Amino acid sequence: MYRWFFNNILARFDAEQTHRAAENLIRLAGSPAIRPFIAPIVGKAAPESSTVLFGRRLHNPLGIAAGFDKNATMTQGLFAMGFGFVEIGTVTAHSQEGNPRPRLFRVLDQKGLRNHMGFNNEGADVVAQRLKKLRSTGPGRRIVLGVNIGKSKITPAHLAPQDYAFSARVLARFADYLVVNVSSPNTPGLRDLQAVASLKPIVEAVQIEANHAAAKQVPVLVKIAPDLRDEDIIDVGLMVNSLGLSGVSAVNTTVTHTLGAGGVSGPILKRRGIEVVKLLKSVLETDKVIIGVGGIQNGQDVHDYLVAGADAVQAYTGFVYGGPRWVGATVNEAATL
Repeated sequence: MYRWFFNNILARFDAEQTHRAAENLIRLAGSPAIRPFIAPIVGKAAPESSTVLFGRRLHNPLGIAAGFDKNATMTQGLFAMGFGFVEIGTVTAHSQEGNPRPRLFRVLDQKGLRNHMGFNNEGADVVAQRLKKLRSTGPGRRIVLGVNIGKSKITPAHLAPQDYAFSARVLARFADYLVVNVSSPNTPGLRDLQAVASLKPIVEAVQIEANHAAAKQVPVLVKIAPDLRDEDIIDVGLMVNSLGLSGVSAVNTTVTHTLGAGGVSGPILKRRGIEVVKLLKSVLETDKVIIGVGGIQNGQDVHDYLVAGADAVQAYTGFVYGGPRWVGATVNEAATL
């Protein structure tokens, strides 16, 4: 039913406009009046799917990746729809409009998306107020929540540590973990910060500010691109070990395509995503966490990432193409493998 609706109706509309319409429906799904009725509609995950992430119990290992809920407006609804955890963002210190439209495109023949959004978001202060309200409620506190932070476009590269540190200071006390995003292809020069020499002062500043603001140790991960060379991925893993970071989120979208500006997500990412997870697993200390992201379309893909060494996984594009019942079906299929 959803697949027919997607192919014949949704695919005729601009992808970003469709996303905004979906945002309104997902927000409604998370409202107190509607939330109790959502699980029977979308389907529940099998109990054997539960796992632990950063000391918190997940009812399943499949989360929604950053980029879907940029401003923490859909968090309750996404959790109600069956995701085991929710990562919001990317959030920047300064609010920003992002790149000119159109900037989100479907790649229908690949079941993919091309994203040239440019970290459009309302800024750390506004998102923090929204998360404060969320965490003030019992249902809001039950959500395992990651916050993905990025560099503001107006901030020069040499001031990146201060920019990331501001977002960490404002947002950390509401997060179960933070992700330092240096791998989006849509902010000029951002991927250059993945070099260990540039990345180290950023994550050190984030660690200091996050722990101080939250009055506890906040898990900090780094999100990396699939387009890094293997030796650079290994260097990032060794840096994570040496600095005592909590892990790595792998991978972001790829720029290895000929479709136009921006990064592509979807099944094209899976092979490289699995390779990167395996590389990281070979060098990271045993207590480090790997969140596998990229190309998850079904339960077999979830299973493959977990077998490769991921502790949990995330999806975005698969959910867009699969619809509201996709999460429960995917998790339950993975549980049988």
